[in-house]
Amino acid sequence: MKIAIDISQSIYGTGVSWYTRSLVENLLTLDDQNEYLLFGGSLRRLDELRKFAKGKYYPIPPSLADLIWNRLHVLPIENLIGEVDVFHSSDWTQPPSKAFKVTTVHDLAPLKFPKETPRMIVEVHTRRLKWVKKEVDRIIVPSLAVKKELIEEGFNKERIRVIYEAPRKIFKPTNKRVLKEDYLLAIGVGGRKNTKRIIKAAKGFKLVVVGRKHEEVVSQEGVEYVGVISDEKLAALYSGARALVYPSLYEGFGLPILEAFACDCPVVTSYTGSMA
Repeated sequence: MKIAIDISQSIYGTGVSWYTRSLVENLLTLDDQNEYLLFGGSLRRLDELRKFAKGKYYPIPPSLADLIWNRLHVLPIENLIGEVDVFHSSDWTQPPSKAFKVTTVHDLAPLKFPKETPRMIVEVHTRRLKWVKKEVDRIIVPSLAVKKELIEEGFNKERIRVIYEAPRKIFKPTNKRVLKEDYLLAIGVGGRKNTKRIIKAAKGFKLVVVGRKHEEVVSQEGVEYVGVISDEKLAALYSGARALVYPSLYEGFGLPILEAFACDCPVVTSYTGSMA
């Protein structure tokens, strides 16, 4: 079979980016029976797509892709890449296609926490999910919790398949240490990540926070914000931490929990949704 995968989201350093990269790398390594065609679109970061893998790439910015494929729902993907048997779309757009359509729905966070999500992203995901619900033949989800949520939203349960995620090989115990003193580790920032409560509960301990800049991480004694870091440094932080503190209010899967376990790091987490 000829299988096309949209890897447009592979270049942004997010969880979805690493999912996309890992999916492609492992399929190309493990499957020698099928032919894979990688493609994607970007305007400013087209070279990064080309650097990651050989494929067909187009100077289409995310906003234009949303307009063409989610709003207007025109330009079948075959017009860009030719005929394929299976088409796996990204989590940003849902182009029309004659192929057997597959996509991954990682979570419904933009819809469940709209006040924490930029309005444009909420609107994009709302439009995309409308077409996923109507047209996609197989929907991959990372947990039974997300499957249940989609069924509650009226998605056909027969089309949904649960495929659990796993930490990448780089996450393993290491003797490298980023910090000499004892510390607790928090991954992700914001209301959904319960950051304010983590900071309050961790008083008296050193707390290291990893993630994108957010107003809820303020400069205060005992809290060290390290921002977005490399996987090597993150594995070292997991390995040296007294515990990962991850009381998130909502996750589609909660991959940092398994990354921490893989590095022999204890975890304090929520008993809700996919983490229960």
